[in-house]
Amino acid sequence: MGVPRIGCDCPVCTSGNPRNKRLRCSVLLEHLGRSVLIDTSPDLRIQALRNDVRSLDAVLFTHSHADHLHGLDDVRAYCFGRDEPLPVYGDRQTLERIHHVFDYAFDSAWAEAVPRLSLNYVDGDLELFGLHVSPVQVLHGRLPVLAYRVGRFAYVTDCSSIPDASLQKLQGLDTLVLGALRHREHPTHFNVDQAIEMVELLRPRQAYFTHIAHDLDHEETNDYLPEHIELAYDGLVLDV
Repeated sequence: MGVPRIGCDCPVCTSGNPRNKRLRCSVLLEHLGRSVLIDTSPDLRIQALRNDVRSLDAVLFTHSHADHLHGLDDVRAYCFGRDEPLPVYGDRQTLERIHHVFDYAFDSAWAEAVPRLSLNYVDGDLELFGLHVSPVQVLHGRLPVLAYRVGRFAYVTDCSSIPDASLQKLQGLDTLVLGALRHREHPTHFNVDQAIEMVELLRPRQAYFTHIAHDLDHEETNDYLPEHIELAYDGLVLDV
């Protein structure tokens, strides 16, 4: 829901620490002058303005839940002046959801001022602008969702378990970004201790936890985490 949560007066939601102010999560990959976005959060407009994202060349989706999808309309700004529709990639359920929720984007009667999109089913590795992108299936409760590996970097958000075959695909990482919702257990997300156990199993050089609820204070949680793990924060920039 983002932090501060609507109507909440807890210590994290009322904190003055800017790293306790959390928009819904997404990641922008930049390579050789091209930009690839993973997920379009409902906060996409302010994220793009705050981080001065001037162009976008493709979008990868992890899954179709609202906090990862419903900012998609705001990519219309990146469609102005493009000769071709913006390529969007995801699993079949996500692409069907996009076509349903954003049906006007595919209706010729709405040719002006709508996101112009081409939907592309992810069924294996992708080559995007010199980036080799490997989808990795993980489980969000019982729902299969996609994580993505690019070189020695991987982004694994909403997740409560990782099948053995996918664990093999996440070996040898320099940087892992992994969802860790809160301290208490949750039926469809890793909690902090479960995420720590997964990091210790995969053994990346560095890990960052994301998709963080208001239960976690930034500084207190970092003090709790092992040295090679820390909480991500809005605006974090990594060279990978």
